[in-house]
Amino acid sequence: MAKREYGQFCGLARAAEMLGQRWTLLILRDLLIGPRRYSDLAAGLPGIPSNLLATRLKELERDGLIVRTARSGADRSIVYAVTSRAAELQPALDALARWGAAAMREPREGETVTEASLVTALRAAADDGSTPDGRSIGYTIRVGDAVAQATVGNGTIEVAPGEHPDPDLVIAGGPVLRDLLAGDLSPADAIDQGAISVQGDPDLLARFAETFSVPYSDAVSHW
Repeated sequence: MAKREYGQFCGLARAAEMLGQRWTLLILRDLLIGPRRYSDLAAGLPGIPSNLLATRLKELERDGLIVRTARSGADRSIVYAVTSRAAELQPALDALARWGAAAMREPREGETVTEASLVTALRAAADDGSTPDGRSIGYTIRVGDAVAQATVGNGTIEVAPGEHPDPDLVIAGGPVLRDLLAGDLSPADAIDQGAISVQGDPDLLARFAETFSVPYSDAVSHW
């Protein structure tokens, strides 16, 4: 597919030409979390046609945003990874994720939460990583089949896919997690109503909600 050109000598126009095609931003979102095999990308992007995924990967490789490499060791599978040029996009994509989150209410029919979307949402919402007592707190967060981990403390926040190796709190819930982070549901009510289940110190849920709070727009009645 030919790249759309806007006929303007403008940085934003160039960015739109490179990034404005359908699925491109989500492919980059997934690869910014870590290298992926073709099959990993396909599994994490339910609904993308295989031929379109192949096309988008070729376009991104041509534009110098991703590279194909072979894993080391026994696993010599081919993976796609972002270049340093593409890594510069992470703050912009996080900002777009926060902006888009303001329009979210209930999931549309058929929508799901993926590992990459959960990691990105947490990373985009995170504050400065400070904790009142200076301690480091580890979280495992489960939303449906998606699992992410977060470590908060010493002025930093690290978010990654998968289980935390030594979590202080394990949080499990569905889309209602949005209500907790938006401040529409208090941590105590979330637990009392069974909307969110926790393993560990339940008082840490309030810290989690404060660290990863997201302002959602009252002007939007549905997503």
